[in-house]
Amino acid sequence: MVNQPTKKKEVFLSLGSNINPEENLQYACKELKKTFGNIQVSSVYRNKSIGFEGNDFLNIVVKVKSTFNPNQMLNYLRGIEAATGRDIGTGAFNSRTLDIDMILYGDLIHPEKPFKIPRKDIELYSFVLCPLAEIEPDGIHPVKGKTFKDLWEGFDQEEHPLNKVSLDI
Repeated sequence: MVNQPTKKKEVFLSLGSNINPEENLQYACKELKKTFGNIQVSSVYRNKSIGFEGNDFLNIVVKVKSTFNPNQMLNYLRGIEAATGRDIGTGAFNSRTLDIDMILYGDLIHPEKPFKIPRKDIELYSFVLCPLAEIEPDGIHPVKGKTFKDLWEGFDQEEHPLNKVSLDI
């Protein structure tokens, strides 16, 4: 039997930080580049913390191509978070050094834990949908069947304002 090479999947990650955010986002992208080679990174967006009082967050979306299965990807991402001192804690909304969520894994639809793909965050948060629509405007949401650009255009952007930030990643 011949080993078939595993086809790489496009995986989209949402990264956010409000503790040393510039440093932590740069660190995460450096690690992602080491592992996956060429990555695509959105602009950096600043937004207010949601669900708690805290410093503003900086957020990006990153596209990687990977042969990792979803569980391997989650374990890998948890390692990057831990390296920045991330404390998972209670799971409540709080300040964090680095939060990396796998928001899309190819066209996989997996509604149960340990990973829910696609993440509901795509539809809920401007800091996820806007940078996703920026780097993959014609990508199709695997459940909604709409492009990310169309989802962003239909999003209440005034209720969830973002500011683009100049930062070299």
